[in-house]
Amino acid sequence: MIPTAKSTWPTPKHPGVAAVAVAAAVLVAGCSSSSGDTKDPLSGGKADGKTVVVGSNNFAESILLADIYGEALKAKGVDVTYKPNIGSRETTYGLLKNGSITVLPEYNGSLLAYLDAKAEQKSKETVNAAVKAKLDSKLTLLESAPAENKDSVTINAATAKKYSLTSQSTLADLKAAAPDLVIGGSPEFQTRQQGLLGLKSQYGLEFKSFKALDAGGPLTQAALKKNTVQAADIFTTDPTITKEKFVVLQDPKNLFGFANVTPLVYKSGLSQEGVDALNAVSAKLDTKTLLDLDTQVQLENKDPLDVAKAWLKSAGVG
Repeated sequence: MIPTAKSTWPTPKHPGVAAVAVAAAVLVAGCSSSSGDTKDPLSGGKADGKTVVVGSNNFAESILLADIYGEALKAKGVDVTYKPNIGSRETTYGLLKNGSITVLPEYNGSLLAYLDAKAEQKSKETVNAAVKAKLDSKLTLLESAPAENKDSVTINAATAKKYSLTSQSTLADLKAAAPDLVIGGSPEFQTRQQGLLGLKSQYGLEFKSFKALDAGGPLTQAALKKNTVQAADIFTTDPTITKEKFVVLQDPKNLFGFANVTPLVYKSGLSQEGVDALNAVSAKLDTKTLLDLDTQVQLENKDPLDVAKAWLKSAGVG
């Protein structure tokens, strides 16, 4: 999954990213503070065999995760450069295959859907095994973090209070209230199994009506805040969840699949020491932590590099 990010850009420490940010500001939020490569992120050849190139997709969370990965590697003495804010998976996957990028933050279930749209997603382990089976032979997937950024049914604070729902409540707990609620999301959410169809078949949820908005972006966030909709498809690490006291309902049947943060790696470009460093990061990173880190970058306008360094130090992995 590639989430829709906020539109506020923190002040970059990386001048190359600032130029990319201007061009992409209408689409994404945040910027990379990553030091190192200040060239066009699509330029340049392969890593020289000694330098690990850490790339990121063009949204704030990916850039933050790239900073976390890069700084964790640097702490182990690995020479790191950054190619931040490159673009979508269609671009970054190709750059990984040809060795232009060594490490990229990915989301396991979203990557599997890209590689095999028909693949079932029954558990984190089976998803990762399926990804590895489909990957180009030059690539591999490292350990997945508990942290996930995926679709969710999220309700606003007023609705949560009215129906006594908390962050521990499940989608099944919404069944009695659903006929009174308007749910919002992207137009596709209305016809997808990972949307209204699955909510009905898996949890018996039938809503009063559906309002077509955007894919977890500012329209959806604003409608939920204003109570135009009482429930919405919001990504689980969206900082507006914290800011507006929205409540994400648990999905025990995994209707929305898996989207664990996972390093995708060009195998010959990363040493075992580097692999161990990134796996140590994954072991420490959960969804609550990632939401907090995203909030610092996207709402508090902190520099991603500073946020990455501070968290690595606090977690004992940097």
